[in-house]
Amino acid sequence: MANVIDTNREYISISQASERSGLSNVYLAQLLRKGTLEGVQIVRDWIIYTDSLEKFLATPRKSGPKGPRKKSSSSNGHNVSTAASDNKKS
Repeated sequence: MANVIDTNREYISISQASERSGLSNVYLAQLLRKGTLEGVQIVRDWIIYTDSLEKFLATPRKSGPKGPRKKSSSSNGHNVSTAASDNKKS
C-alpha cells in the first residue's frame, strides 16, 4: 500500500493534532490505524488531514470511565450475612 499525501488537503503532524485537540498522540495514532481519522503514515510518523480531525472533534462522543470501578460492598456483605443466617437456622 503506497503512502501518498493528498496535497489538495491541508494536513498537520500528529503532535500538532494532539495540541489542537487535547487528545494524546497514542490515541490519535489508534484512530488513524482504525480508519476513524484520515491521514498517512510516513515511516513511523503520521500526518492527519485537518478536515478529518475537525469532523471527528465535532462529532459527539461518550466520555470514558472516570476511574476504577468500585465493587458494591452492600451486595458482598448481604451475601455473607445471608449465608451466615442460613447456617444458624439449620
